Parts: sequence; structure tokens; C-alpha cells
Amino acid sequence: MPKVVKQRSSNVADAVTTSKASKSRLNCWIKRLRQPLLLAAAGAFSVLGFAPWSWWPTALLSMAVLAFCLHDSTPKQAFRQGYAFGLGLFAVGIAWVHISIDQFGGLPLPVSLTLMLLLAAYLSLYPALACWLSRKFPCGNPYLQILLFAACWVLGEFARGYLLTGFPWLALGYSQLDGLLSAWFPLSGVAGVSLVTTIVAGALALTVAQRQWPAAALALCTLGGSFSLSFIQFISPNGDPVDVALVQGNIEQSLRWQPDQEWPTMLKYLDLTRPHYEADLIIWPEAAVPAVEPMAQEYLDNLNYVATHNDTTVVSGIVDYNFDTRQFYNTLIVLGKQQKPLYEYRYHSANRYQKHHLLPIGEFVPFGELLRPIAPLFNLPMSSFSRGDYTQANLVANGYTIAPAICYEIAFPEQLRRSVNEQTDFLLTVSNDAWFGDSIGPQQHMEIARARAKELGRPLLRATNTGVTAAVDAYGEEIARLPMFSADVLRLPIQRMTGVTPFSQLGHWPVWLVIMLTFALVALVQLKDRKAAD
Repeated sequence: MPKVVKQRSSNVADAVTTSKASKSRLNCWIKRLRQPLLLAAAGAFSVLGFAPWSWWPTALLSMAVLAFCLHDSTPKQAFRQGYAFGLGLFAVGIAWVHISIDQFGGLPLPVSLTLMLLLAAYLSLYPALACWLSRKFPCGNPYLQILLFAACWVLGEFARGYLLTGFPWLALGYSQLDGLLSAWFPLSGVAGVSLVTTIVAGALALTVAQRQWPAAALALCTLGGSFSLSFIQFISPNGDPVDVALVQGNIEQSLRWQPDQEWPTMLKYLDLTRPHYEADLIIWPEAAVPAVEPMAQEYLDNLNYVATHNDTTVVSGIVDYNFDTRQFYNTLIVLGKQQKPLYEYRYHSANRYQKHHLLPIGEFVPFGELLRPIAPLFNLPMSSFSRGDYTQANLVANGYTIAPAICYEIAFPEQLRRSVNEQTDFLLTVSNDAWFGDSIGPQQHMEIARARAKELGRPLLRATNTGVTAAVDAYGEEIARLPMFSADVLRLPIQRMTGVTPFSQLGHWPVWLVIMLTFALVALVQLKDRKAAD
């Protein structure tokens, strides 16, 4: 009996020891996961700073949480921290991408969700590398460290906007469009706003981490000074307001490229436009005319005739197909009055715009010969476009000059900036966000368009198939919009402006200069420290 009791006691002791060890390992894993989960939650929380919520302090505070966690981190730890933050940001912020993959890509739900998560995982590499770089070159001065973190973050956003055709969505600066830091848009563009926002977030984090009260003063002075900048005006009204009509056809995405729906769609746009021929400018959305341009000449000639004799202009999206080169182009054409002396629309006339920055998968398929047979996702209608030139002349419509961008292109500020000059009257973007349903995607797209107006100091006209169709003034404020998923026309007077903003002249060069000077200062500090150590 004693041996049995002893054996049982030993088993109980072993079980207790095993339980304690398991509990210890569990606690260890909880501790390891606590910070990544916190940062992922902070990244997800920052999405509230973007449209449709636009609660600008949430993005600022989320960045402050990231900056606080980076304090005293090793480069390896910083990489993991930045990746966790990015995963929360993109998994929530671009979840709407799943709608187009699921509904129009022809893939099973698990596969479409996996693809969306893989995209978020890829995009998270950029904030991860930015955080890694900011801790790879630590310096003794905490304020220089803040500047280094901001420079690295913006460098990561630049890289994300250019590599693999670029995906600049959810750049931090957009979250401040309705906040105290928005005055930096006409000065330094969205990248400059990202830079200043990260500096403020870093100063707040330093205040909490090291009780550096001068850092709190730096944050408050930056916010207050940025608000004061809003009183500086670079532009002024020019002439009388222009009567503009923006047409929203609300054609279901599943019907847009059906051959038997070509004429019903084209007739619908004519019916919507007919009561508004007295407007100076009439704007139709991207590919509003579903027939390819060479095959729609009779329809276009009639529309051109009606617009000309009503003393107005119709700017419309259409697909052009060159039979000689066998190339498709996503195109904007001008019908009716164009400029004085008056001349009319002709096929292949120079007064047109061909989209340059194409959307991967949607408008061109990398390695198409390999991918197209795999799934319908890689063989969507109109997914074989060719690129137009990077810089193209402004459209001329009824004597007004228009700098255009088609759909996704509006997210690339430098490209649009190259097309804007002192004579530009309007910015124009046409789109079709029906791919993304009733999600936050179209709202984010609209927010990006507003930022271009504020950066370049020109009113922006936005015509879309299902919404958001809206007009924005030269200060980035939305004037009016149509309800989404409605067939309607938004008609209103738009005030033209004269003058140029610093961003329209210099672009992002001031931001690049700050980044280069920051790295130069860090290198000098580290060189000085090495010499002192020797």
C-alpha cells in the first residue's frame, strides 16, 4: 500500500508540474502575443481616420501607439511591430477588395478571402521595413529619432506607391484631410502630411515614454501652427462660375459589358442628359459608352451634333480599340464644343486622354498567358488595356481646360500634378466603383480625389457609374454629391480658380529633401559617436 500511495503521489506531483509548465508556456505565449495584438488593433483602429468616418485623431493616436512600442526596440522587434500594425491596417482598411474577387472573380469564398489576406500581408511589409529601418540606425537624440521614424515611414509609403505598379491606398496623410494638419496638403502634398503626422505622433509617444514635456509642446505647436497655415491663400477666384452637369447612370456591373445591353445603356445616358443640355460642361463616367469607339461612330456623331448645336460639351469615357495595332485604351473623349475657333469631334483627334496607370488584374494581367487559364479572376472583361503616355495635354472642352485622371490614377498625385498648369480650370476624374458594392472602398476613393483638389488648388469634378459622383472645390471641400446607386444628374455651378500652390510647382521634392537631410544628420551623429568611442 505505501508503494501504491507513493506512486500515486508521484503521478499527482508530475501532473501538477506538467500543468504548471503548460500554464507557464501559455503565459509566455500570451506575453509574446500581447504587443503584436495591441499593434494590430491599433492599425485596425487607425482605419477610422479615413473615409467614411474621417475621425482624424484616431489615426494620429494609433501612430503614437506604434511609436511608443518602437521605443528601445531592436531592428528585429521593430520589424515585427510594424508588420503587426500594417496587418491590422490593411486587413480592415482594404477588406472591400474581397467584394470584387468574390462576386466577379469566379473564385470560391475561401480562395477569395485568402487572396485578400495575402494582399494585406504583402502591403504590411512596407510599414514593417519602415519600422526596421528607423531602429537600424538609432541615435542618441530622441528628437532626431522622431524625425528618423517619420522619414522612414514616408519612405515606406513612397515605395508602396511605386513598386509593382504601386498601391498608395491608405497613406497616412489622407486621414488628416479634415483635421488640423490638412493645411500641409497645398504645401507638400499627401506625403508631407504623412511626415508631419508621424512627427506629431512620435512627439506624443516620447512624452509618454520618457516624460519629455518639450515633446508635448512640440506636438501642440505643430498642430496649432498647422492650423494657422490654413489662413495662407495661394489661389483666388477666376471669372464666373461654370454650369456643370455630372451624370451617374447606375448600370449594374454584371450588365456593363453584355452585348445586348449596349444600346439600353447608351440610350439611358442620353435620356439622363437631355434635360441638361444648357449646362456648359456635361461629364459622363468611365466607359459610359460600352461600345468600342470605332464601332460607335454613328452614336457619337449624333451626340456630337446635339451637343454642338446646344452650345455645350460632353466629356465621356469610352474604350478605344486600334484595329491596326490591336490595342485597347481606356479613353476620355470630348464631344460638342471644344475650343474657339470651333471644331468638332473626330475619331483619333488629339483632344482625348488615354489612361496610363492601369489597375493590375482589372485592366492588365501580368504574366497573362500563365494566369488567364487558371480562373475567371484573370480573365475579366476589358482586362487587356495598353497604357497611354505618362504626361498628356489637358482636354479642351467648351473653351475650358481639364486635367483628367481615370479611376485608380487619382491616387497618384505626381502623375496628375504633371498635367496641371496655370491655365488648368478643372481636375476631372471618372470612375466605376461598382466592383466594390456598398463598401467603404468608394468612400476612400472619393477622399483621395478630394486630396488632389486641395493639393493642386483646382476644383475637381468626379463622375462615376454608381457613386460617389460629386464636386469638390479648390480647397478640398465637397460641394455636393449624388446618392450612391441612383440614376441621376448632379448639376451645379463650379467656381474656377487662378494661382498655383507650392505642391503644384515643387511636388514632393521638399519631402524628399527632409528625408535626405534626416539620414545625413543621423549619419553625422553616428560618425561623431564612433570617433568619440575611439
